Amino acid sequence: MSNSSVAGTHNDSRDGTCNSIFTPCFIQLYCAVLAGGLLGVISILFLLVKMNTRSVTTTAVVNLVVVHSVFLLTVPFRLIYLIRRLWTFGLPFCKFVSSMLHIHMYLTFLFYVVILIIRYLIFFKRKDKVEFYRKLHAVAASTAMWLLVVVIVVPLVASQYGGVNSYDENHCFTFNKELSENYVQIINYAIIFVVIATAITLLGIQVFIIMSMVRKTSHSLLSHQEFWAQLKNLLFIGVIFICFLPYQFYRIYYLQVVTKFSGCGSNATFYNELFLNITAISCCDLLLFVLGGSHWFKQKIISLWNCLLCH
Repeated sequence: MSNSSVAGTHNDSRDGTCNSIFTPCFIQLYCAVLAGGLLGVISILFLLVKMNTRSVTTTAVVNLVVVHSVFLLTVPFRLIYLIRRLWTFGLPFCKFVSSMLHIHMYLTFLFYVVILIIRYLIFFKRKDKVEFYRKLHAVAASTAMWLLVVVIVVPLVASQYGGVNSYDENHCFTFNKELSENYVQIINYAIIFVVIATAITLLGIQVFIIMSMVRKTSHSLLSHQEFWAQLKNLLFIGVIFICFLPYQFYRIYYLQVVTKFSGCGSNATFYNELFLNITAISCCDLLLFVLGGSHWFKQKIISLWNCLLCH
């Protein structure tokens, strides 16, 4: 192959990524996601051994671990593409890897909602825990959910994702032409509304719970185990607002302007890709969850709280 051909391929692949300026940043981001995600998965596995396997919360966390693990398996392929700027694994696999970022984001959000709702029910109903009657029920619920995802959701997304228009097999993660279709835009707007409304509702409930605890037990607040559980809830809500909502809010604007251009020549596509890649940071949530329950974390919160009381 001549030097001009190589240069042409290199330039085309740069254009095809829609993120040539941020490519070094994305490489660092996905390296951090891979390292933090793997460390979080390994760390949470040690805690899950000691947790109640019939607990609904434990079941949701186990499924969250599975979601992160499956997504992390696709991250090396993203890194290879970002480094080489050339996709060599075929268009079907490109669609799968690309769609996994979306599937991971929404499944992670779904399990966050389940975990938070269960924790809120425990708080308001004054229960110690919410659990299945038998371990088999927990396994059956998880199996049914994953059958739904594997048999229906993944094939449906894979068949529709980038299925209307033709794309270059050497370039990946640029399946934005379908967004000009009316039915695709309607589905996207509906998902955006549900995600944002749910996130704001969860935050409102969490703030209400923490404020009520502060009013009732302001002086002995840090000695209550329930307070530390609520702080862990804030970790999940924080991930939603930092990793997921920026993409959802920007998506509203992006859907309005996506019909006015094609390809990667617009800043709108560029920033849409940026916010979408940021959602991958949610893979580090398990590591935050483990650190949030550590003695070091509690000591830092106690020190900060005592400082605030002194003032």
